[in-house]
Amino acid sequence: MSQARREVAGARRIVVKVGSSSLTTAQGGLDQARLSALVDALAARAGNSQVVLVSSGAIAAGLAPLGLPRRPRDLATQQAAASVGQLTLIHAYAASFAQHRLTVGQVLLTADDVVRRSHYRNAQRTFSRLLALGVVPVVNENDTVATDEIRFGDNDRLAALVAHLVAADALVLLSDVDSLYDGDPRKGGARRIAEVLSESDVDGVSAGTTGASGLGTGGMASKLAAARLAASAGIPVLLASAEHAGSALGSAEVGTAFAATGARLSARRFWLAHAADAAGRLSLDDGAVAAVVDRRRSLLAAGITGVDGNFDAGDVVDLTDLAGRVVARGVVAFDAAELPGMIGRSSKHLAPEQRREVVHADDLVPLPHRR
Repeated sequence: MSQARREVAGARRIVVKVGSSSLTTAQGGLDQARLSALVDALAARAGNSQVVLVSSGAIAAGLAPLGLPRRPRDLATQQAAASVGQLTLIHAYAASFAQHRLTVGQVLLTADDVVRRSHYRNAQRTFSRLLALGVVPVVNENDTVATDEIRFGDNDRLAALVAHLVAADALVLLSDVDSLYDGDPRKGGARRIAEVLSESDVDGVSAGTTGASGLGTGGMASKLAAARLAASAGIPVLLASAEHAGSALGSAEVGTAFAATGARLSARRFWLAHAADAAGRLSLDDGAVAAVVDRRRSLLAAGITGVDGNFDAGDVVDLTDLAGRVVARGVVAFDAAELPGMIGRSSKHLAPEQRREVVHADDLVPLPHRR
């Protein structure tokens, strides 16, 4: 067994994500047998681990009660279906987990809850207390009020963010596909990838962008992106079929294992790198890129070549090289309107109140993997 698989099997705190297609029928509505089988596997794992479940399925679960033949395309009807389906979904989970004498707690999140620093910290405290009380948190995006989240199906990325937010030891992504392949397995000739040890192992992998059943919105592309995000932040990942949830949460060598490729970041640095929205961009010359990325230094005005965006001091901005590639992110110390007269100038040529770092090293996260 590989190191990544041993780490997943032995994780004391684990985040498990399941997609809509693994919980619902093609006609819409929950498939109680599949949901119960998933809960059985999760309950067995909960005997020696703390489990957080990130579950899609609210919109799909609302189709049948509303008499809708297929997933609606307009936002208002999607939100209506989510409103009805969320009740059905959490009730089914509560009843199934109760059979194992486990209590569930519903946690509904929007992108705002991980983009805003204060919300992010509050979510950390909530999860920590739920887990300390022996509760199984069931997480979903708050689809009744969300907008972009519904259109782009971001629960895979949400699961990766939650895994770091709760300091999980491992992340398991369950879907209707048993592994990662180098092509579409439905077309034949695709090779299963059992282990991903580095980025080079997934070079050239063609991952579809939509779910096979039409009920989900993430598809393999979003699962691959989520797995890479978590692995780069020091969290091993297992991607497997929901049908094999028991084996995936045990020690069987199913699915595709992603080894942790990066070091664990502090909650603040992870938030900066992956959760916060950038309000603008600063373009850096080659010397500033080397200082920020390689030497982990603060960004000074002398190294800036351009400013883009309408941001305020305290906002998060992307730092790019001269080719426009994002190399770092950080909290800017000046408003956008203040910077044009400062860029390219050394500190001694600036006014006294401007002689400070534009982005301090403590508020900066290099992102060399994006170069």
